[in-house]
Amino acid sequence: MTKRYCLTLDLKDDPKLIAEYRRYHEKIWPEITKSIRDAGIEDMEIYLLGTRMFMVIEVNEQFSFERKAKADLENLKVQEWEELMWKFQKPLPHAKPGEKWLRMERIFKLER
Repeated sequence: MTKRYCLTLDLKDDPKLIAEYRRYHEKIWPEITKSIRDAGIEDMEIYLLGTRMFMVIEVNEQFSFERKAKADLENLKVQEWEELMWKFQKPLPHAKPGEKWLRMERIFKLER
């Protein structure tokens, strides 16, 4: 059974930085893709409007945000990627120190 989470984060309001961020995401480092899949994330999409990003992930029963965070801290390539991405990203106003992607609360679902 898969579960879906939606997360959000902002980019810095700089067209050159946004273009560079897009280029990095055209060809994600293979180590990053592997860490995502190894965590139990089966599908991931990121959308962008202006500076606001929206990420949708579908995860399997092995996934937990806590395990993913711990694995990321132990993976030097993921740490390198995350540090690089901070060049482009800026935390949302209500993020705690060091928080990036924040989980969104679903407030509506169209039922059949």
